Amino acid sequence: MKKNILITGGAGFIGSHVVRLFVNKYSDYNIVNLDKLTYAGNLANLKDIEDKPNYTFVKADIADLDEMRRIIREHAITGIIHLAAESHVDRSIKDPFTFARTNVMGTLALLQAAKEYWESLPEKYEGKLFYHISTDEVYGALELTNPEGVESPFTTTASSTEHHLAFGTDFFLETTKYNPHSPYSASKASSDHFVRAYHDTYGMPTIVTNCSNNYGPYQFPEKLIPLFINNIRNRKALPVYGKGENVRDWLFVEDHARAIDLIFHRGKVADTYNIGGFNEWKNIDLIKVIIKTVDRLLGNPEGCSDELITYVTDRAGHDLRYAIDSRKLQKELGWEPSLQFEEGIEKTVRWYLDNQEWMDNITSGDYEKYYDDMYKNR
Repeated sequence: MKKNILITGGAGFIGSHVVRLFVNKYSDYNIVNLDKLTYAGNLANLKDIEDKPNYTFVKADIADLDEMRRIIREHAITGIIHLAAESHVDRSIKDPFTFARTNVMGTLALLQAAKEYWESLPEKYEGKLFYHISTDEVYGALELTNPEGVESPFTTTASSTEHHLAFGTDFFLETTKYNPHSPYSASKASSDHFVRAYHDTYGMPTIVTNCSNNYGPYQFPEKLIPLFINNIRNRKALPVYGKGENVRDWLFVEDHARAIDLIFHRGKVADTYNIGGFNEWKNIDLIKVIIKTVDRLLGNPEGCSDELITYVTDRAGHDLRYAIDSRKLQKELGWEPSLQFEEGIEKTVRWYLDNQEWMDNITSGDYEKYYDDMYKNR
């Protein structure tokens, strides 16, 4: 059967990496990239593959059920990799309804449209898959049992294992109970439940994955790493929530794309897989690594950008620690991160500094006003 794969949110950060990987790796697949092209969707992310014969872009809103029905039927879609989502916690706090519409109702529209089309075929669900990409934030927060953690690898030889165990021995497992704390994570938790319900109720082949924080090229610069790289370059404030003590697990985006590819082709239907970097960092320590790397690559005096750090009022409902346990994925499918963090952050910083035009085209718009409004008077 010819594989016609619909990748939603394919003009976004993670989605563009997945689209590029599938288009380049599977010349015998037809890849349909569906994106609404909201503020975070950017077709410039895919200039290098836009003319490939196995690639098609469709602009559409996943919450439009009739449009999803038309697209899935018109392109005879056999598999869906669903990444389209509103994903920024700060925006969800200001506008939870948009997150519910896109993340919950959009996922439901996709599920229903796929169900109707696949059930109309002679083979029905045979050879079909609805793969839903979610987040570790649905699990809530973990205790920080070792608040000191380990030092940056720029000042010590800490191993990846030490970084994985730096802040505690408790991790999110695939069986961890959901406990979302923000409108964003609540909307993603709801969408996860709908995906599993369509398998349990209708027999639709589904897979759900929950991933830790991604970093790398093409990330929209409202997120921490590209925001801070750009602010250092422009000598602007580096806004740090609270005391910067919140801990996150970081994964290079291309490693996430490889995991998605592997799970899409070899994952067990109706199963869940956690994808993480075994790479926990306290926010303030991560920020200092970014500062040191950017200053070095720009030729700035060491430490000159430390003065840009500005502590601001903490985010409402700010979870203290996320940490993914990816051992199930490692054991069953043989996946593991390919980059050490030092290599990944160096590659990431270099990309943003080498792609000023990409960054400037984005930051010249509404994004800058959004952040000016967010941080003023704090």
